[in-house]
Amino acid sequence: MDLGLEDRVYIVTGATRGLGNATARELLADGAKVIITGRDEETVAAAADRLGDGCAGVPADNADPDAADRLIAAARDRFGRLDGILISVGGPPPGSAADNTDEQWRTSFETVFLGAVRLARAASRALDADGVIAFVLSASVHEPIDGLTISNGLRPGLAGFAKSLSVELGPRGIRVLGLLPGRISTDRIRELDALAGGDAEENQARRTAAIPLRRYGTPAEFGRTAAFLLSPAASYVNGVMLPVDGGARHGF
Repeated sequence: MDLGLEDRVYIVTGATRGLGNATARELLADGAKVIITGRDEETVAAAADRLGDGCAGVPADNADPDAADRLIAAARDRFGRLDGILISVGGPPPGSAADNTDEQWRTSFETVFLGAVRLARAASRALDADGVIAFVLSASVHEPIDGLTISNGLRPGLAGFAKSLSVELGPRGIRVLGLLPGRISTDRIRELDALAGGDAEENQARRTAAIPLRRYGTPAEFGRTAAFLLSPAASYVNGVMLPVDGGARHGF
């Protein structure tokens, strides 16, 4: 199946590792050009080098109010156009409602929520018809996850923002959607399994048993799903929040 990605240009934030990196890899494999971001200049440069031709790295912090315009300018300067953006951010710190501090909430709001909103707003001004804005959110959009209270608070709000934006931008031919990863085998998930208390392997086995496919997903599986949704092949998919979780969500 031709996804129609040849020579299209995307920004993928937080793409030095994990789900963003896997998505950038799949986009490049189908002929797209990609700007990847991360906070550390050396880490971004190394990740872009590993991804190879068609990829450029730009150090950027989503919480920086100037980051969005700089990234859009970089895409146009390097590749001459912009067709879409995948807004992926690191997970906020774990903790309970009683334990998370005001400072953790403020920092997470700036990075996870407001930073994503700024990026989406800037992209909406820069994109033409057939453009796409996608958010990497979390299964916590539908159901709170134990020990991730800040994520439980911020991710559903971003899903609501994305849905509202999809209605506003739809008449211009710009799609907006979200991806809701479940248990995907990334460094972040391994860290959370270890933080859950007890044996990390036992924690993973317990969570695996609750997934109908009886396994964690791979970053590549997520990346292929994201690449499809970002592509012209998904041109009539708009305003959805798509779980990528092996069937762990029991609702329709």
